Amino acid sequence: MAQAMRPNSATSLFSTDGKRHLRQDTLVAVTLTLGLLAFFSAFFYNLHLLSSWAGLIGILTGAYGQFISVTTRERFLNILGLGASAVGFFLGMSHGGLFGGVIG
Repeated sequence: MAQAMRPNSATSLFSTDGKRHLRQDTLVAVTLTLGLLAFFSAFFYNLHLLSSWAGLIGILTGAYGQFISVTTRERFLNILGLGASAVGFFLGMSHGGLFGGVIG
């Protein structure tokens, strides 16, 4: 019997519902970008302002993106961006913080 074969997207980690989610995808891209920026700039002691602020904003955008996410792909990438943002934020805070050397 000939039947139409449909891909089984329910078992895929990066499954999608076939609809466009412009706001969620934008938040995922912003979270990943800020997370990578915060993570890699945290390894340099003098870039603590950049890493702490990028990490803080990445945590906030990632948390909101996680709150409104629809698909597993969005949630997975949000968690990666949130983790990188958090590591960058905490290392930036330990190197001098959000206002270290600017106020005081």
